[in-house]
Amino acid sequence: MGNKKIKNNIVVYQAKNGAIELRGDFSHETVWATQAQIASAFTVDVRTINEHIKNIYKTQELTEKATIRNFRIVQNEGNRKVEREINHYNLDMILSVGYRVNSMSATQFRIWATKTLKEHITRGYTINRNQIGKNYEGFMKSVADIQNLLPEHITLDPKSILELVKEFSSTWMSIDEYDKETLRPIGTTKGTIKLTGEELTMAINELRTELLKKDEATDIFAQERKNGSIEGIVGNVMQSFGGKSVYPSVEEKAAHLLYFMVKNHPFTDGNKRSGAFAFVWFLRKTRVKGGRNINPASLTALTLLIAESDPKKKEQMVALVTQMLR
Repeated sequence: MGNKKIKNNIVVYQAKNGAIELRGDFSHETVWATQAQIASAFTVDVRTINEHIKNIYKTQELTEKATIRNFRIVQNEGNRKVEREINHYNLDMILSVGYRVNSMSATQFRIWATKTLKEHITRGYTINRNQIGKNYEGFMKSVADIQNLLPEHITLDPKSILELVKEFSSTWMSIDEYDKETLRPIGTTKGTIKLTGEELTMAINELRTELLKKDEATDIFAQERKNGSIEGIVGNVMQSFGGKSVYPSVEEKAAHLLYFMVKNHPFTDGNKRSGAFAFVWFLRKTRVKGGRNINPASLTALTLLIAESDPKKKEQMVALVTQMLR
């Protein structure tokens, strides 16, 4: 199976037929590879890779704007070296192609990417046994418990799990309740709360404008797949039955807003970032005291956890979010 090491911004994937140097883009947690590199990693012909990429764009599974970037590379042509602009494809595309390639090499690459790509985030991170002391075994069990909330084929990086362990450090009975499917949403903040789809859309558009100014998003960021998607999500969060709110506390509304924004994929691109933003924006708007418990690192980990969670465990995942807001 392939393995990797990181040097500067180069990620080296060790395939059976040799080492492949991929471009690391760690600020966006991805890598970039040419069609030739993808073909080499999956041990297939470049024409096969090209055909798969065309079909992926044709079916609109992925978009060119989000997955292609030109990089200038040096190529040996005869006795001279020539610099050329070459299309590179990001990890989303590489994995999408990998799922279409029926080869053991593709399977190995997918396993490698899923389990080890994000290790760059945790370089220098080690568990200090002396600091954790007698709680080491309990700490490691907590890490395992968090991982068990995900489907078998998904692995979060250790730093993300650590952030959630910190947040839940005093309430690990919640995980036990989660496993037994007895965990219930909690919330103490009551009162009349108003939220409209138009209001949330305006807030997200402001976020989009800022990210575009900083060149941290593309034109397709936060663009609705279908008109009324955000209106529908807000309607679900604010719905009532028999004159009573289905989600009576503000904490429950906030948790459902985060869940629906991440899981329903209302946008072409940027669902996780928009969902995290909407969650924090709503907490600040409603002045929920528990909102202070959410720091950027734990919010990132929580958003990833929701994104990768089994849809069948939606109620338990929402309940877990409310635990962090108490």
